[in-house]
Amino acid sequence: MPADRIARGVKTLESWGFTVRPGDHLHDQHPRLNYLAGTDEDRAADLQRAWTDPQVSAVWCARGGYGAQRMVDLLDFDALRAAGPKHLIGFSDITALHSRIGRELGQITIHGPVGTGTQLADKPSAEALQSLILGRPAPGAELITGTALVPGSAAGRLIGGNLALIADDLGVEPMPDVPSVVIVEDVGEEGYRLDRMLTQLRRSGWFAMVTGVVLGDFTETDDAGLVEAVLTDRLADLGVPVLARAPFGHGDRNLALPLGAEVVLDASGGVLRLAG
Repeated sequence: MPADRIARGVKTLESWGFTVRPGDHLHDQHPRLNYLAGTDEDRAADLQRAWTDPQVSAVWCARGGYGAQRMVDLLDFDALRAAGPKHLIGFSDITALHSRIGRELGQITIHGPVGTGTQLADKPSAEALQSLILGRPAPGAELITGTALVPGSAAGRLIGGNLALIADDLGVEPMPDVPSVVIVEDVGEEGYRLDRMLTQLRRSGWFAMVTGVVLGDFTETDDAGLVEAVLTDRLADLGVPVLARAPFGHGDRNLALPLGAEVVLDASGGVLRLAG
């Protein structure tokens, strides 16, 4: 992670009134695998230390990138549970941490901009994130809007995140076991790979308890029209409402969403809300 991006992210969060404590290994790079920010053990230790520090109220991931899956099993969840609930903020590969920490600790986590991303400069993204960190949105509050791919309404627990991570966690993370509304986004994936991921989820029965789907950004892809066709082909016949083009994911706007919260999806009306 370039030092200037880290410095810019720290400055932004401080301008919001937060005190920022960088992790001990924030600037690390793995000695052999240059796509990893240091060793799995060191990254897990940074998260563990922050979560169990009584003076820390939020663990804000500096970026997504690959590596969260490699460290999640190194965490001491008994210690995290004993420390009490805290905000976990991030997206993309952080989906692996959202899934496990949310399940193990039984708490809401925040799918939203990482600490060094340019999305923090987008006013609606910043405001949506601050509303979840600094307050409790009222029951029925609007979370995000989009356009109906499949009309209808649904309710359930909000789950999901990055499609590749959801598919890659099959066999490790349990399938949804309560009525759930799933959010999905991805970056840099060609149409056939998205097809393969969604087909794998369908064949496994992963969608059995899914009551609705919200599609975010699918950026840096080979063919946007093909991607839309794939999403329609793989999701429109599930028999659940689907909301498309919601502004979350790897685009310029990434509205924060509370994973684990009870929500109501009105795809016909183009809106996802907190349950009333």
